[in-house]
Amino acid sequence: MIRVLLIFILIFLIKNALANDKHITIASTTSTHDTGLLEYINKEFEKNYKIKVRALSLGTGQAIKVAMDGNVEILLVHHKKSELEFMNKGYGTLRYDLMYNDFVLIGPKKDNKTCSSIENKMIEIKKSKLLFVSRGDESGTHKKEKELWELSNINIPFKENWYLSVGQGMGSTLLIANQKNAYTLSDRSTWIAFNKKENLQIVCENLPPLFNQYGIILVNKKLNDNLNIKEAKKYIDWITSEEAKKLINNYRVNGKQLFFFNHN
Repeated sequence: MIRVLLIFILIFLIKNALANDKHITIASTTSTHDTGLLEYINKEFEKNYKIKVRALSLGTGQAIKVAMDGNVEILLVHHKKSELEFMNKGYGTLRYDLMYNDFVLIGPKKDNKTCSSIENKMIEIKKSKLLFVSRGDESGTHKKEKELWELSNINIPFKENWYLSVGQGMGSTLLIANQKNAYTLSDRSTWIAFNKKENLQIVCENLPPLFNQYGIILVNKKLNDNLNIKEAKKYIDWITSEEAKKLINNYRVNGKQLFFFNHN
């Protein structure tokens, strides 16, 4: 409740601070914020278009709720099922696939088993009651985690002692997993950018169920007459352009590409 209240206070302050400027607000995932990508590309847009961009760093579930309430012009999130539901209910007027990366299952360094099936690994975690840290925040990563349990024919183990739901962002969740030598699911980009991981490693990766698509959505002006849709449309046209493609594909952290442009 406190986090939700702080979000709406932040929205209020942003809108008032920019009341006399050409501006837009984006509700985006923590991964695009924590890795620095969004700040990096937004600076280029602002320089070229003289439109101020403010970003709210939220889990996908919270970002969608903020957009449904008409508080932002654009969504940049990563749970396609939720995005399509948002569109089908008329909250958005257009949606594009923008870029992708993948999820990785993180675990203790002592786990040296080869992982050829994410389903089998989830089953092993449950059967052996290996400590698992869940974001528990309805973010895109949390939604993917729940899908992986279901894919493995496992009821989501909310009440199990070995299952720790923390209600935190990805960085904090990784920090807890590192402290406890536990398993968790992360998007690869945040994992690469995260520094405090001396006890952890990737234990499952490069498997089809771990694909992670990001979508960008223009919010319906009918939700709020004060939305700056004209400026927001310029942003979406730009971020799906060849110029933005180069920026996204060339962005590196620790020498590694984090996101892969795939709009067409």
